[in-house]
Amino acid sequence: QVQLVESGGGLVQPGGSLRLSCAVSGFTLNYGIGWFRQAPGKEREGVSCISSSDGYTYYEDFVKGRFTISRDNAKNTVYLQMNSLKPEDTAVYYCAARNAYGLGKVRSDYHYWGQGTQVTVSS
Repeated sequence: QVQLVESGGGLVQPGGSLRLSCAVSGFTLNYGIGWFRQAPGKEREGVSCISSSDGYTYYEDFVKGRFTISRDNAKNTVYLQMNSLKPEDTAVYYCAARNAYGLGKVRSDYHYWGQGTQVTVSS
């Protein structure tokens, strides 16, 4: 059974940093991971993704230069380092997994989802 568990969310001041983790279990093949977020009253949107085996990454424009996605295959964990956080980054952040090669940039690319972790950026 595939499970994804996010952690690392919390309350941070504008300009601060957080590192989200996505622990993956139950996958026997290579998998790609995406990070999405959903703010109150808004649609869930893509943030960043990393491919299954070659480590290619993608970032939406609104996080480029501030967020970094990485993976530790030995730990089956993917990270999202978030720096220079802004109030508009406030949302529930979800990681998602797909058993396919390449980058998955949209929700429909993914087969499995975590429960989410709250990130609040406020002074």
